[in-house]
Amino acid sequence: MIFQDYPTRDALMQAVASKLAADLQSALANRDTVTFAVPGGTTPGPVFDALCQIDLDWSRVHVLLSDERWVPEDHAQSNAALIRSRLLQGYASKAAFTPYYSASDDINTAADKLSQSLSALGAIDVLLLGMGADMHTASLFPKAAGLEAAMAEDAQLLVPISIAGQEVQRFSLSAPALRAAGAKHILITGDEKREALNQAKDLSEAEAPIQIVLPDATVHWSAA
Repeated sequence: MIFQDYPTRDALMQAVASKLAADLQSALANRDTVTFAVPGGTTPGPVFDALCQIDLDWSRVHVLLSDERWVPEDHAQSNAALIRSRLLQGYASKAAFTPYYSASDDINTAADKLSQSLSALGAIDVLLLGMGADMHTASLFPKAAGLEAAMAEDAQLLVPISIAGQEVQRFSLSAPALRAAGAKHILITGDEKREALNQAKDLSEAEAPIQIVLPDATVHWSAA
């Protein structure tokens, strides 16, 4: 793990955007099409705002979500809607994007279909993740229903996840998909998450799913 801290949140967001752009540019120099997996949530929004204004050959970038709630894009909790409004703008409007929700399928059928079709893209070239104070990443939460299947060595690209107390089911990239990614970046802020990160180092992947990617990831952190 490489740990980088930044004096301010603004400095963090700008630096992460620049690093992601550099990694995408490097991948584009070696492949016709590259895959860029990103999280939802509010934290990475400023990264996306900066990144979409960087002039890359976005027409050769395929954007995927690290996880998604099983809701249509007009729902307030849709990660796809966030990505369209914050990342797929400016230069990055030329990127390909595959949303996961389908009104015509149930979540299990959709996971199977998408895993088959998106696996043709190959391993993720550049991966950006967040982490919760409970040490989850993507939608791989400790003790979640579906976590064991997502951790299996032969798990498909996308797996359904259910979390106790939450009515909305989720999609998540599986552990093998996350582990196989090329450039891995984790974006966190605040003392609570830094402490959680320190705790995760001594726990198993089942107890702290962030451990799936932590050993060879760059962690970007600011206090505020």
